[in-house]
Amino acid sequence: MEVNLRELHGNWDKGFALHKQVLKSVCIGHYDNGRPKFDTERSEPGEALFRLKYRGDYNQAEPLAQAMRDHIVPALSDFAIVIPMPASTPRPRQPVHEIAKKLAVKLGLFYANGLLTKMPPPPGTPAIKDLATKTEKAAALAHSFVLNPAIITNDGKWGALLVDDLYDSGATLEAACAILRGYAKISQIFVATCSW
Repeated sequence: MEVNLRELHGNWDKGFALHKQVLKSVCIGHYDNGRPKFDTERSEPGEALFRLKYRGDYNQAEPLAQAMRDHIVPALSDFAIVIPMPASTPRPRQPVHEIAKKLAVKLGLFYANGLLTKMPPPPGTPAIKDLATKTEKAAALAHSFVLNPAIITNDGKWGALLVDDLYDSGATLEAACAILRGYAKISQIFVATCSW
């Protein structure tokens, strides 16, 4: 898989995205319902993520996890825990969890599913992706993540890799990392996303 790593900056120790999600998108008309129709060219990670999330092609989790292992993990310090970013949209199978689980297996590390959960927004609240500014997103995300300390039973402090699908403003990752920073068993926090 062809990647073009981008370093991500935030309240984590180090983080990277594999590639830009969309390379080019051109409006080519409209659907019958009036919505615009686009011809979109995605990067390889962007296309794999699109197929995984929106076409239910769970086979795409494998190459995305492999690309993270091959290209992001070597740029990070040691860590012992892989944490999936909690999902915003309920699905029977969560794409980010599939990627994180496969990455943890490839690395022989602890997959901390359930360490972080996300509370559903109050009814009528706009989706985070629909908010215009990082400040609005941060305010909407305040107190939305919950930590389940019972997931990690070993003593000590551990480096953790937080895996997410798409990096936009960074507000969601920062809210999750703020909760992880307050957990005594987490030392360094690293971030890996499929795209930006």
